[in-house]
Amino acid sequence: MIELTVLNYLKSVVSVPVLMEIPTDNNVAEFILLEKTGSSQTNHINSSVFVIQSYSDTLFGAASLNEEVKKAMLGDGTTNYGITAQTDISKCSLNGDYNYTDQSTKSYRYQAVFDLVF
Repeated sequence: MIELTVLNYLKSVVSVPVLMEIPTDNNVAEFILLEKTGSSQTNHINSSVFVIQSYSDTLFGAASLNEEVKKAMLGDGTTNYGITAQTDISKCSLNGDYNYTDQSTKSYRYQAVFDLVF
């Protein structure tokens, strides 16, 4: 299951908890939320779209976590090659990222969308 691959990888490389559901414990100020929003298969090659949301108690914190997630997923191209170097995922590209603060709950978050091929 690709969700488990991405979840376990991110848990091993980022500095905050990585979850697939919003925590019920209100003491968790910063966390990463992972969600697969779509998938397809062509000629036995699988692809998926993942939304990774970075939550923090400040906007700067959410933006910083978003940068940490992007570096973890994509690497830096010199010493860290991201998720493709440590898993069976053969391609990871950033579709886009943006401020995604929830105005109704005043929860600061950023959202990054990744296209994965595996």
